[in-house]
Amino acid sequence: MRAFQTHFARWCLAAWIGLAGPGATASYAGQTDHPLAIELSFDRPINAGEAPAIVAMSDGLFSSEGLTVSASTTAGSPEAIARVASGTSEFAIVDLNALIRFRSRSSPPVKAVFVLFNKSPYAIVARKSRGIHVLSDIDGKTLGIAASDLSAGLWPALAHQNGIHLDHVKQSTISAAVREPMLSAGQVDAVTGFSYQSAVNLRDRGVPAGDLAVLRFADYGCAAYGFAVIVNPDFAAKQPDAVKGFVRALIAGINLAIRDEGHAVDQVLTRMDEGSRDLELERLHAVVRDNIMTDEVNRNGLGGVDPERLERSIDQVGEGFKFAKRPSAADIFDDRFLPPRADRLIN
Repeated sequence: MRAFQTHFARWCLAAWIGLAGPGATASYAGQTDHPLAIELSFDRPINAGEAPAIVAMSDGLFSSEGLTVSASTTAGSPEAIARVASGTSEFAIVDLNALIRFRSRSSPPVKAVFVLFNKSPYAIVARKSRGIHVLSDIDGKTLGIAASDLSAGLWPALAHQNGIHLDHVKQSTISAAVREPMLSAGQVDAVTGFSYQSAVNLRDRGVPAGDLAVLRFADYGCAAYGFAVIVNPDFAAKQPDAVKGFVRALIAGINLAIRDEGHAVDQVLTRMDEGSRDLELERLHAVVRDNIMTDEVNRNGLGGVDPERLERSIDQVGEGFKFAKRPSAADIFDDRFLPPRADRLIN
């Protein structure tokens, strides 16, 4: 009976999205008898961090908006942004700070239309047994930084803001593939990465949770947002209702992922070559707690930005990355496709 009730609740939500939608706005499905084919690019291999989008695909939330969504993965946010800029993909989920870098050059006017992670997942993950409990303890230690890790670009601003001299921290450039093994083996004292990735992976490698210090950039003054949905500008101009429908379906996917994490993870596992249900449940729980359900989201609803905060985050990116031309918040985010606040609040 419980399984039937859960399935029925999902069916009702999908039907409600398709028939009325948040804010009682017309869906793309209501304007055409033919579904619109959409390509969505992820910037990395799928895990529980992508659960809201996966649930929206698997539970028919996109299709109820008249959208047939197929997904592909890329080798990072720069590649995913390039696919959207060229029109190869209509949408992508990327690190918003990579978009800030992209828009600082002469580039197509790609913008984000929905922020999935209200707080970035950037963190320094350290071993307490190596004497690191708070951020200031990093002084005199060895920090492993993966060359492709965008958190490295915000490390200079974070250090400056917290009175840490960069020349007092030995930085070791490492491959992302050996980040957790090197920390677990004690070859470095700490690493930069995503809190829901490195910390969870290290516990899976047998590092005791009590020995891990997860120093989230957001807790030390970093204003950065995290993953966001970007859209091809030509597609957005020609198909604004489809963009609105995509956003509505993703909001419904977030709601379902939060309400039934087990179901969300089961759907994610169908798209992973190998995956541990317990590990991905832990990962999704961390993402919801630390990155999605923030105080700002509880006040203002899912998906939007605070323009002043976004401007601060652009300045912080600029401390570790030389802009050809500093982009503004208006260059990065377009709020025209968001439903009203009342339809973006999590109940």
